Amino acid sequence: MFYKIAAIAKKELFYAMPFGLTAWLCGTRFIDRRNPDKAKSSMNAALAYVKEKSVKLWVFPEGTRSMSDEMLPFKKGAFHLAVEGQLPILPIVYSSYRGFLNHPCKIFNPGHIIVTCLPPISTQGLTLADMPDLMEEVRAQMMEVYTKTSTQVHHPWPLTETVKKQR
Repeated sequence: MFYKIAAIAKKELFYAMPFGLTAWLCGTRFIDRRNPDKAKSSMNAALAYVKEKSVKLWVFPEGTRSMSDEMLPFKKGAFHLAVEGQLPILPIVYSSYRGFLNHPCKIFNPGHIIVTCLPPISTQGLTLADMPDLMEEVRAQMMEVYTKTSTQVHHPWPLTETVKKQR
């Protein structure tokens, strides 16, 4: 059996060639986060696509990855889709990559991360009223793993000194 996965990404990434075109060809659904009406419409279309094609949807609930020791608050879109579609949530946690990636300084060195798949979380029977608690539960589980795995990653080129020198 062949399993398909589609990702959701912000619309701006489509214009980062050749990544954007490649992502689009692989089924990535692009969302205009600056326009709430278009974003909601795109998310609803993504849900219809998931159900019609039996596709797994890969969503980054932070929106943009934080460079701090904490994950950013989660956005509602992914949870709204999961509850509306009664789809399970499979949390996947990436450890911090701030030891080799620094956007403001335009640094992208080789590095390592730890990827952890947590047990699926059912949304069967949940309603939109349950969404805030669901978001907090998922974020707490992911944050616990993020904190633990981020301390286990060795970065051969720590960026803390580089960043301090460039300020």
